[in-house]
Amino acid sequence: MKAALITIGDEILSGNTVDTNSTFIAEQLKNIGIKTVQIFTISDEIETIKKTLKSAFEMADLVITTGGLGPTKDDKTKIAFKDFFNDRLVLDEKTFEHLRQLLIKRKREHLLEINKDQAVVLSKAFVFQNFNGTAPCQMLEVNGKIAICLPGVPYEVKPFIRNQIVPYLQDKFQLDFIENRIISVVDYPESLLSNDIESWELSLPKHISLAYLPVGNRVKLKLTASGNDQKELQKDLEIQVKEVAAIIGERVIATHEDKIEQILHDILIKQNLTISTAESCTGGELARLITSISGSSNYFLGGIIPYQTEKKTQILGVDKNLIEKFTVVSEEVATEMAEKCQELFKTDIAISTTGVAGPNKGEDGNETGTIFYSIRIKDKTENFRLFLPHLDRGDFLNFVSQKIIQELVTLLVKNR
Repeated sequence: MKAALITIGDEILSGNTVDTNSTFIAEQLKNIGIKTVQIFTISDEIETIKKTLKSAFEMADLVITTGGLGPTKDDKTKIAFKDFFNDRLVLDEKTFEHLRQLLIKRKREHLLEINKDQAVVLSKAFVFQNFNGTAPCQMLEVNGKIAICLPGVPYEVKPFIRNQIVPYLQDKFQLDFIENRIISVVDYPESLLSNDIESWELSLPKHISLAYLPVGNRVKLKLTASGNDQKELQKDLEIQVKEVAAIIGERVIATHEDKIEQILHDILIKQNLTISTAESCTGGELARLITSISGSSNYFLGGIIPYQTEKKTQILGVDKNLIEKFTVVSEEVATEMAEKCQELFKTDIAISTTGVAGPNKGEDGNETGTIFYSIRIKDKTENFRLFLPHLDRGDFLNFVSQKIIQELVTLLVKNR
């Protein structure tokens, strides 16, 4: 089964809003064996929507649109669907009552009349009610092909897809199960890794495929199995994971989780370790990543962002003479920041960062993209330096924080 996705909205085309819906939907469809063959991004114009629907149905069995639904005059998707499917719009009493109860719950019943059009749907449509917003999802089936019309707000789209659309498609089409396992490997160049596991890779069963996904100095080996027996697929993957892990050895840092922050969570819980952060140039991004995982309160005791040089001495207690001698962006300062952070929060592990995120040079003349960071585990400190002048500020913060957590995971795995 093939799918085409259509993202509708001038705000996407202008660059003011990032389209995260398409990526999410494509991934969810892939997990149930539906391949996305095309993603369209178009303006909120009726004729454009109709032409794109025509093109999408020529290449796919399933077309999903997001955006262009709402009470405002620039929301035209519903009208385009009406014209394209030669249908009519009617007030759906069930949807209207659902909308009324939602607004009562939110103490906004006075907005019911303004939002009444949200309960106007296509007469031939099957309606999925929206439990996170006001615009329902509508689905039409014509000549064996399906069109699904979703609102555009991501926090509404995701529950629709996960909780209603995907289960519906799985039940209707009896799709194969898709199971994945991620094996995270560090300090192993991709070309060398590929060469060393070639015999194993060539012997994989036909229903299991392998993909190499490099992330920094980590390579994620993604195993994907498809078939009609979910438990058997899981057993097959477990066998293959054990085989390849035995070949790679200690450079495997995880065999289940994908996100590095989740891998860190599992290791810290298993080793019963606590952690704290002292961030300058990363501005709290490290702490954000670490605490994005449920259960992080068991090991993350706190963080500090001594962004200004003076705060590193006043709050964290870094020696002022050390800063004057080596500059604030230096290995020596990063080392002392980690030590002071560990003392402050009384943790097993402390991480510190100091650098120049850009776009301008640092106050002491350090080049944009320069960063020193220290990882202190118990009474031992490891120091690192990076120079990333090609990254803009946002990418710099994310890349550096991901890499630091990955470096910490590698150290913890080696020391286990």
